Amino acid sequence: MRKPIQFIIILLKHALTGSRMYFAWISFLALVFAIGVCAYVVQYQNGLVVTNMTDQVSWGAYIANFTFLVGLAAAGVMVVIPAYLYKNKPLKKVVWIGEFLAIAAVLMCIMFVTVDLGHADRMWHLIPFIGKLNWPMSILSWDIIVLSGYLVINVFLITYAMYSKYHGGHPRKGLYVPIVFISMFWAVSIHTVTAFLYDWLGARPFWNSALVPPRFLASAFVAGPAFLVLSLQIIDKNSGFSVPKEAINNLRRIMAVMMVVNLFFFSSEIFTELYTGSGHAASAIYLLGGLEGRHLLVPYIWSAVALNIFAAFVFSIPKFALNRTLLNVACVAAFIGVWIEKGMGLVIPGFIPSPLGEMAEYQPSVIEGLVSAGIWAFGILAFTLSVKVGAEIERGSLHAEGVVPDLDEYATDAEPHSSPPVAHDVAATPKIAVAQGAEVSS
Repeated sequence: MRKPIQFIIILLKHALTGSRMYFAWISFLALVFAIGVCAYVVQYQNGLVVTNMTDQVSWGAYIANFTFLVGLAAAGVMVVIPAYLYKNKPLKKVVWIGEFLAIAAVLMCIMFVTVDLGHADRMWHLIPFIGKLNWPMSILSWDIIVLSGYLVINVFLITYAMYSKYHGGHPRKGLYVPIVFISMFWAVSIHTVTAFLYDWLGARPFWNSALVPPRFLASAFVAGPAFLVLSLQIIDKNSGFSVPKEAINNLRRIMAVMMVVNLFFFSSEIFTELYTGSGHAASAIYLLGGLEGRHLLVPYIWSAVALNIFAAFVFSIPKFALNRTLLNVACVAAFIGVWIEKGMGLVIPGFIPSPLGEMAEYQPSVIEGLVSAGIWAFGILAFTLSVKVGAEIERGSLHAEGVVPDLDEYATDAEPHSSPPVAHDVAATPKIAVAQGAEVSS
């Protein structure tokens, strides 16, 4: 018990050390989070009346962010599957980053659900065996179970892997690998069950489509890799951990395919909605061109479509994708485009018009914006701190006393500026000599 506690203390100490730029970044995130907390206090004291949600539009920015982040959490599997199922070595070196992203995303999901409840003390109703979870009849209960399970699985995997490497060892394959494969199927389940939350609401025809679950997964497998591509470059430049170039190229190829699939699913749904000309197409008509003089969401959805088409164009053409600046712009475009499509472009139009034909438009209030920004800041802060210590353990600079890291494990094809020290035959060299700084010939 003593060793794990010491391990946690050491991680916290190293997470809070770094350059001025690093401290400026985490201080900025902490400030945004504090502003979000203050905004939530206002909401807690006054109730959800401070938001722009109404009886007609009861899901707003909070559930839109929740839906998007479930996909971001599931997208971590796009690193795990090639790494372990297809033995992709470049992606295997950055699996730990995908797992940290999954944990941060699930934490944000929980926070968005909490603030959407109005009062955080109502969360106890969702706790199995304590509250009234209504399992297995409620789809929401299934969503809570799969999200909680995914969080536990990823926390175990990354903690076990980091703890083993910190002490100079490796996770036992008999224990670690089976749980990795479980996490692959679990990642798909969390976004599928979330899609079922929309699918089963018969009074909302805009969501009643068999394409909703696969469309959720396709868009998630674009936004997640896009975030990872941007993060990997920052990590490679600032952490000392060498990210293989091929890892970024592999993620780009995944995005090229999944963005085209996502756009195809979107166009298929729109065709099905509009061609029939039934009254059930009212929400789609409102989203795409406005209805009865109301057109608040039209600029959102067409901006998302333009961003996604641009991203698909860049990802699919190697000549453009090899331009790192253009690739980064395309990743930002894809991330924002998918967020709009799965947020304002999916959640909100499902409520407009209401089953009674009411046209009540919705746009997030300032309070909702500040609370949402605070939660995002918390998640990015958690991801930043985790990656900081994870990079030190992975590159071998942070390890238990007396442990000689296997430098060959950290060697990659990254740029020279971030290359690890040249590996020596440490196995044939006494550990005492290495610990005392004796020179080892290669």
